[in-house]
Amino acid sequence: MYIIIVGGNETGYLLCRELLDKGHEVLVIEQDQQRCQSLEKELGNILLCGNGCEVTTLTNAGAARAKMVIAVTGEDEDNLAACQIAKQKFNVPQIIARVNNPHNKDIFAKLGIEHTVDVTASILEHIKTLASISPLAHLWHLKERESELILIKVGNPADGKTLAELPTPPGFLASLLIRNGQECRIPSPDTTLKVCDQLVCLIPDSSEKTIQSIFAD
Repeated sequence: MYIIIVGGNETGYLLCRELLDKGHEVLVIEQDQQRCQSLEKELGNILLCGNGCEVTTLTNAGAARAKMVIAVTGEDEDNLAACQIAKQKFNVPQIIARVNNPHNKDIFAKLGIEHTVDVTASILEHIKTLASISPLAHLWHLKERESELILIKVGNPADGKTLAELPTPPGFLASLLIRNGQECRIPSPDTTLKVCDQLVCLIPDSSEKTIQSIFAD
């Protein structure tokens, strides 16, 4: 797959290396001249120095044949512009944008950029999971299914009960049970839960509070 990455920062560079290792054809666009000079030694001819928000640059990058454009610069305005041009001018099938300010996420969606990565939210959820600040952490939002993948830590309300005994809402699916000292496994309706178990679950949108009240303290 031919993939264009707009933004040669650390995120863009590491993403490029990972995609190359997976066998994809990748081109990185970076407009900062000093950064370009640094990256040129590492990336060679798969680096294009230019502004990824300009039609000319994306044309030179071969956006017309790209299957995916990923914009990961530190500026939301640049990521939005690059994605809009790639989608509207070049009909790139898959568009993904980094969102640095969580307040801009709705703006991206309203302007047709539905697949975004909210950096701040991702860091917060990771911290919540590691520090046990909250019993529930968001892993991924499946917009097309109006569902969300979460990780929830079992508390007293669900202790000693089977999944079948819990009043989970329609659309709830427990896909993985993580229990200390044991191998991870797929739970069944008859699985009895214990305090400190962790469940990876698919839940309907807007059911977070209900799920938390069922499983956690």
